[in-house]
Amino acid sequence: MPCTTILVGKKASFDGSTIVARNEDSSNGEFCPKRFVSVDPAGKTSYTSVISHLTVPLPQGGVRYTAMPNADLKEGLWEEAGFNARNVGMSATETLTTNERVLAADPLVRYDATTGTPGGIGEEDMVTLVLPYATSARDGVLRLGALLERYGTYEMNGIAFSDVDEIWWLETVGGHHWIARRVPDDCYVTMPNQLGIDSFDLDDAYGEKHCHLCSPDLREWVAANHLDLSLDGQLNPRDAFGSHSDSDHVYNTPRAWAIQRFLSPTAGPWDRALPAEDFGPECD
Repeated sequence: MPCTTILVGKKASFDGSTIVARNEDSSNGEFCPKRFVSVDPAGKTSYTSVISHLTVPLPQGGVRYTAMPNADLKEGLWEEAGFNARNVGMSATETLTTNERVLAADPLVRYDATTGTPGGIGEEDMVTLVLPYATSARDGVLRLGALLERYGTYEMNGIAFSDVDEIWWLETVGGHHWIARRVPDDCYVTMPNQLGIDSFDLDDAYGEKHCHLCSPDLREWVAANHLDLSLDGQLNPRDAFGSHSDSDHVYNTPRAWAIQRFLSPTAGPWDRALPAEDFGPECD
């Protein structure tokens, strides 16, 4: 199966655990061997990425964490997933797709070999830069968000954070912007390679921040670049920031449909013909 994430809230799991899982695919059929390691960040003062040639200073106070780095480090660590000593988990990442309007408003930050200008952070770097220092799932979101705002990113990604009580899902939007939403405790989420957040409460993100977090200038940036496609004032990030290609309907959405059909067989008329088309494998 292509790269797919599932997020399960504590009231949706059998034993009350929060569950985050993701498989890592290979689009060209090559297998990338991984290792399981325990990392002590003590004494590390900076980190330099291989792909984007970016050096980021590291704070003190990081705790030991587990990770799944590449066995061959020619493209960097790619630590991918793990838990830290505070029982905070992080998975990086689910590759997402966007649209030209977003990239024009906030271009991706790629390494320029001609000038030597560093790029932003990406899947190679995120666990290394965030997980040792996160005190909770929410804190992990905020730390990664701050890094994205400062350094930018060269790709679109979705990142899961979990602790004993909460799961948060963060999606990068363009080069420097991001949104994140807490998974409701009584819900589960299936996430293929496309932006998945389809509703977002900006008032909460700018107010109490109970279930929504975002870049501090997101509302103004969306308005200035006319990115909100809704006509009712309710921001749908998938419509505003996501791709709208045929491949979404044949490559991405069917995976989410298949998993939901398996886990929630009575939730909808999965296998019926019209007029139950809203439950078909190619529907949004």
